[in-house]
Amino acid sequence: MLAIDTNIIVRYLTGDHPRQSAAARALIDGKDVFVCITVLLETEWVLRSVYGFPADRITKAFIAFGGLPRVTFENPELAAKALGWMEAGMDFADALHLAAAGGCEAFLSFDQSFTKAANSFAGIRVQMP
Repeated sequence: MLAIDTNIIVRYLTGDHPRQSAAARALIDGKDVFVCITVLLETEWVLRSVYGFPADRITKAFIAFGGLPRVTFENPELAAKALGWMEAGMDFADALHLAAAGGCEAFLSFDQSFTKAANSFAGIRVQMP
């Protein structure tokens, strides 16, 4: 299995660079690849901030990408939970942080919008310190 970086996934999903996109497609379609959760986080940021992808498009792309037969996410349950919360309106990074804190009694943050959003549908209590 080969671990892949953000730029490989971005080229695969966007097709924006003919040579590199073709190489990324051949690699991902032909080899077993591993995606670290930090790479997934960075990929979301790049797709959102550099390419202007809306959250629903990123969510769909990640679900389809993670469902490819040769792709393995580092923590598929964590990624799925975060993507579900992102689909419901939470920022992906916040959702990923919150999902990783699953065994804790609460998640503390000064971010009021995150606190409000998370408490409306997440299973972990988010509160201000």
